[in-house]
Amino acid sequence: MTDVRYPFTAIVGMADLRLGLLLNAVSPAVGGVLVRGEKGTAKSTMVRALAGLLPSIATVDDCRFACDPAAPDPQCPDGPHAVPSASEHPAQLVELPVGVTEDRIVGSLDLERALAEGVKAYEPGLLARAHRGVLYIDEVNLLQDHVVDLLLDAAAMGRSYVEREGVSVRHAARFLLVGTMNPEEGELRPQLLDRFGLTVEIAATRDPVERAEVVRRRLAYDADPAGFAARFAGEERALAERITTARELLPAVELTDVALRQITAVCAAFEVDGLRADIVMARTAVALAAWDGRTEVLEEDVRRAARLALPHRRRRNPFDAPGLDEEQLDRTLEEHAQDDPEPEGDGPGPDGDGGPDGGPQDDGPDGGPDGGGPDGGGAPEPSDGGSEAPAPEAPAPEAPAAEGADAPTQPPIPAQHPAPARESAPVAAGDPFRTRLFTVKGTGHGAQGRRSPAETTGGHTIRARRPQGALARLHLTATLQAAAPHQATRGRSGRALLLRKDDFREQVRQGRESNLVLFVVDASGSMAARQRMTAVKGAVLSLLMDAYQRRDKIGMITFRGADAELALPPTSSVEVGAARLESLPTGGRTPLAAGLLRAHEVLRVERLRDPNRRPLLVVVTDGRATGGRDALAQSQRAAALFAAQGTASVVLDCESGPVRLGLARTLAGLLGGTAVSLDELRPEGVASLVRENRSTNRSTNHSANRSANRATTTMRKAA
Repeated sequence: MTDVRYPFTAIVGMADLRLGLLLNAVSPAVGGVLVRGEKGTAKSTMVRALAGLLPSIATVDDCRFACDPAAPDPQCPDGPHAVPSASEHPAQLVELPVGVTEDRIVGSLDLERALAEGVKAYEPGLLARAHRGVLYIDEVNLLQDHVVDLLLDAAAMGRSYVEREGVSVRHAARFLLVGTMNPEEGELRPQLLDRFGLTVEIAATRDPVERAEVVRRRLAYDADPAGFAARFAGEERALAERITTARELLPAVELTDVALRQITAVCAAFEVDGLRADIVMARTAVALAAWDGRTEVLEEDVRRAARLALPHRRRRNPFDAPGLDEEQLDRTLEEHAQDDPEPEGDGPGPDGDGGPDGGPQDDGPDGGPDGGGPDGGGAPEPSDGGSEAPAPEAPAPEAPAAEGADAPTQPPIPAQHPAPARESAPVAAGDPFRTRLFTVKGTGHGAQGRRSPAETTGGHTIRARRPQGALARLHLTATLQAAAPHQATRGRSGRALLLRKDDFREQVRQGRESNLVLFVVDASGSMAARQRMTAVKGAVLSLLMDAYQRRDKIGMITFRGADAELALPPTSSVEVGAARLESLPTGGRTPLAAGLLRAHEVLRVERLRDPNRRPLLVVVTDGRATGGRDALAQSQRAAALFAAQGTASVVLDCESGPVRLGLARTLAGLLGGTAVSLDELRPEGVASLVRENRSTNRSTNHSANRSANRATTTMRKAA
């Protein structure tokens, strides 16, 4: 394999990504770039190509932390560097694998030597290697949250800290941070999104001419990498020189009061949390001016900075898509473009939710705040078929074979096959709410999360054990207790303990893990009543939100008509789950057994892929089964498979009406799980049920006491 990188200037299109990366190369203080896009869009290729454009750096010889000889880090573990000799080499590109551990990132201390010999034996991690270079995180959304927190803290502070049982090491860690992710595989939390300076959305071009050029260049590079790179060498040199020139110009760029006022006004108008967005926008606008060879920030710099720095900060919950209202942005910039703004008295409102509405500037009415535009035809959500057609109202509950009347041209259906399901138009989900916490019993060993108890690297210490591999979390008390009885036989003469490898104990910590929450949703005709399905979808959406907050993976199976469908393979993307739920049609028979058997197969495969991730099965149904002969008996046999394997399960009982058969609760018993109604899913619903039971018991007791007192009085009178 060749080590010749694909040239940055040879990449076709993707102007926003190109600009975002170059601005960070000019000013790493911008805070990095998060690249969001579908697979196969050359995200990784462009990031790797950028490293070849960065200026070479001088480093102190024999320093593992890339100290600058002109200003060595006074806290460098390899220091102090008195009269350092230096050498020059290209900036490092450090790539972070998805399964990276905390010790690999920040480095590790040899705790055995630290305790036994009193020396700080420190092995640098990837942050030390990335200092003054590029740190590239592919699939950043798949990293554990505490790892992403650690990386972003180092990027923000420019320094890495290693703390282990009273031994601490710190060193400089300033780097250009680039993360890439495919949103289909799950989103980052809004708190982590905010830590990235800029974000860029990319997608493959749909222009056949551009696509052909991309393929042509890639084939030419694969055939002769060195020759292909030579074709673009002149453009690469020119771009590298422009980066160097912009870096030198950067300190001279002036951020005027007008530009600063526009930046803060835009951030306020878009209601972003905190002040990080204002700072990032200011740094980005300054870098843009330097990149264009100017020493003053213009309004266009502010506009471009907002498009890069704000979209991901507008995302408030996991079902929001990042975005920016261009009209609102332009209005806000125009309002604050004056050098000396007028006193805040002649507009529709001094702090008015994004400024006056988009009409003429004279005295237009205050009609649609929040940047929605007066015509209401922009981004709000009349979509999804909403209140559309005249309403083919919900079909008969079990949708029997009379459905052929809708399609006279269709040939007769053989009697042994069930009739095709008549679909009802998808209905919108109800508003999500906070749900009860459902957990998997026992103690797991899965990835850190917030649902079920597990042995994790975080959490509280529950016991000590002999180290399994390299010692990472020393249990000091247990170590001393293990070493103390042997001090005399080891010939201890001074105050220091004599430790052996066999004395060391590590902490076992208990925290919480994430699980695989697999939804099995009944979409048959018995669920099709509009109000009922709205409530059911709202409940499932609430459970999806809960899974997002607890860092779970989710999957979704739906069953209706004659079969079950894997609507969403297990993924970390709750946004995709919410979208599939929103568009879910209903109608037809109820093949409950097919849904359970499909879930059983999905969980079998997932156990092979990730044996440490424990599943939680959530069956959303009224318990009816009408798909085929002996449908109810088949569903009961399928449920017994989960009980035999000890799979944790919850049945969301959707049965309604005055007469209830209790089939969902029977199903829960066969699964070995819990049944909850839609009302009981809310924590306050459970509390109210308890209060109702208590008040009922109290009133029953009071009435019983009154009856007993009356009877006693009557008997006394009779006597």
